[in-house]
Parts: sequence; structure tokens; C-alpha cells
Amino acid sequence: MSNPPDASPALDRDRRYARLARFNVIVGLLHLAQAIVLIVLSNDLALPVFGSFLSDDPVMQRGPSEPDLLFSIPIGYAVAVFILFAAGDHLLTAGPLRSWYERKLDVRANTARWVEYSVSSSIMIVLIAMFVGIWDLAALVAIFGVNTSMILFGLVMERREEPETADWTAFWSGTFAGLVPWGLLGYYLVAAGGDVPNFVYVIYIVQFVLFWTFALNMWLQYKQIGRWRDYIFGEYSYIILSLAAKTLLAWLVFGNVLRS
Repeated sequence: MSNPPDASPALDRDRRYARLARFNVIVGLLHLAQAIVLIVLSNDLALPVFGSFLSDDPVMQRGPSEPDLLFSIPIGYAVAVFILFAAGDHLLTAGPLRSWYERKLDVRANTARWVEYSVSSSIMIVLIAMFVGIWDLAALVAIFGVNTSMILFGLVMERREEPETADWTAFWSGTFAGLVPWGLLGYYLVAAGGDVPNFVYVIYIVQFVLFWTFALNMWLQYKQIGRWRDYIFGEYSYIILSLAAKTLLAWLVFGNVLRS
């Protein structure tokens, strides 16, 4: 007896998603293992967060207030947190959230990805900002918020736009938002006049290139160029880019700062 006409496409879909689920499990476990190793092996170095507050009438005050140390962020735990968010994303979408994840992929969307990125990539860029000398609480919160808005523009783009009829407003709005913190970090690196450790320059350059490769991946998906016509190929690309960005940042920081 011959198969129903739609049996083969359904079988192909199931096989593709089974492979993707296995890949997500592998990547999730890699992230989890890295986070555990970093927590166990890292020293207790921390970066300070300061705040400056008014001590007089703002019109009469002749200079900035002396900044107060508000708290410190343990570097090892900060790195582990953004990796754990990624581990949770991959393991949940390969496990209890798998059927929801696959239904989203069927309509060319992955909400879980954008939710995870909105937190993990924002922690990453705040950590990079602190390495270039931005320690003010207001500035760090603003950098976190602007980066999160960039990611959420990506979510809006994916939820509302189809490749053939895409309105690129959300994409370009997110691109502008994303440029703001990177421009600020670049200014601080230049203004330091060569006093920044070499590994910080390496982190900035590597992460800048990788961060913007995510935008390129989305652009290729919506332009339907080559293998990016297949949304699942783009999904694999996002997963690999995320693994590369987080792994490189984690071990650059560990190798230069966190080794006990």
C-alpha cells in the first residue's frame, strides 16, 4: 500500500526536528559543562559598580559628587550566568518545550531564542563595558536596556514579517539600538590611550564581529539568499554563533582574569 501524499514531508519534518533536538541537547550540555567548570575553577575577582548622587542643589553644586561604591559583581559568576541562560534555552527547547519550539519554527520564528538573547547578550555586553572602564550604575543599566531593546526588535521582526513582504523598520531600528553601546565601548577604548590590557581589545573586536554576524544571519534569512531560504539552516547558524560568542568570551575572560 502506498503512503498518503503528505506522509513523506511529515516524516522529513520529524527527522529534521529530531536532529535539531539532538543538536540542542549537545549544545545545551556543552554550555552547562562550561558554566560548572568556570564556577569551580574561577577566582573571586569582582568588578565594582559605582553611583554618583546629588549632595547639593544641582544648580549650585560646582562639581560632580564623589562616586559611592554600591556593590561588586563577581566576574566568574557573571560569566557563568549568561552561559547558564543559554544552557537552559537549549535544553528546554529540546525537552519540555520541544513541541512549542517546533510549532514556532514551522512559522519561521523562535521566541525562546530572543528571550534568552535579551538576557544573556545584555549581560555579556555589560561585562565587556565594565572591562573597558564603565562602572557607573546608570550607564550599565542603560547599556543593558539598549541591548535588550535591540534583541526585542529582532523578536518583533520575526513575529510580524515574512521574507517576501518584509517591512525592515524593526530590523534597522534594532541595528541602530545595537550600535549605541558598541560605539560607547569603542570610545572608551580609544580614550584610554593604550592603557587597556591587550585581551580587552581582543574581546571587543571578537565580540563586535560575532554580535553583528547575528544581524547578518537574519538579513540573509529575510533576503532568502542561498541556504538561508531554509529557516532551519538559519536556526542552526544562530545556535552555532551563540555557542561561539559565549564560549570565546567566557574563556578569554577566564584565561586572562579568572584563573586561580
